[in-house]
Amino acid sequence: MTVSITVGIVGYGNLGRGAELALRQCPDMKLAGIFTRRDPARVQPALSADRVYQMDTLADFQDKIDVLLLCGGSKSDLPEQGPELAKMFSIVDSFDTHARIPEYFDAVDRAARSGGRTAIISVGWDPGLFSINRLLGEAILPEGTTHTFWGKGVSQGHSDAVRRVPGVRGAVQYTIPVAEAIEAVRSGALPRLSTREKHRRECYVVLNPGADAAEVEQAIKKMPDYFADYDTTVHFISEDELRREHGAMPHGGFVIRSGRTGEGNRQTVEYALKLDSNPEFTASVLVAYARAASRLHRMGDFGAKTAFDIAPGLLSPKSAADLRRELL
Repeated sequence: MTVSITVGIVGYGNLGRGAELALRQCPDMKLAGIFTRRDPARVQPALSADRVYQMDTLADFQDKIDVLLLCGGSKSDLPEQGPELAKMFSIVDSFDTHARIPEYFDAVDRAARSGGRTAIISVGWDPGLFSINRLLGEAILPEGTTHTFWGKGVSQGHSDAVRRVPGVRGAVQYTIPVAEAIEAVRSGALPRLSTREKHRRECYVVLNPGADAAEVEQAIKKMPDYFADYDTTVHFISEDELRREHGAMPHGGFVIRSGRTGEGNRQTVEYALKLDSNPEFTASVLVAYARAASRLHRMGDFGAKTAFDIAPGLLSPKSAADLRRELL
């Protein structure tokens, strides 16, 4: 298979590193470079042959990159980078602040259309794959309820949000589903559950010297869109404990649609993920959608898209004929 899609990675944290490794598994893609706000000389890529560049050199690569993968955080990075870079490049990102997706979509859509680019936003496993399964469940079982459970696992977006609280040196955040809520949904009882009844959140935080623990705890617990609607526990630990006990990034979850069909028969549809590495899996989703973004751009289909707008066949390197023969 010949290389046909050239990709750039913007941001080199856990997600950016995962994207670099995911591209290695795709023979139809080639990495043009990693772009960072840090000193490139201080960034060690996972694959030694990969090049690292300063962010402010991106404009020089407009004719050399088909798709940019934006691997920054949803709280502060993507709201600025998405609209800015969509004017010059086709982009894919994993913006995951659910409540702000509509406004973010509009901003990126305006930018992408003005530049004649294609932007696929908010893809990963949630939003992204879970979103598709919620849609399918509602369409197939119109009389019913949908419940999404996340975890137990490390949320990259929420962990990033905690790390940006003044006084925080390092942190991870675990989302933990309430077991009783899951069983109630699986039973087919069609319960109506509040956000607080479905999940709780646990934060493990390393403070900067001199930081006020009480102030940091309240800033976390009151953070809108992230923690305010949940029972949240904040644990203060040492940097060594954070590194030793919380270095892995597992995650997963369930989308469960329960409903009744024509004669009142109970029907339940469940989609589940169990991930050893949240960032590596999310990055793999971004890379698959980069293939779709490149194809749509070549077809002249510009503007912002979400997972709802992308035909599944566009994610695969296989031809439509091969997909019909092998997978249908």
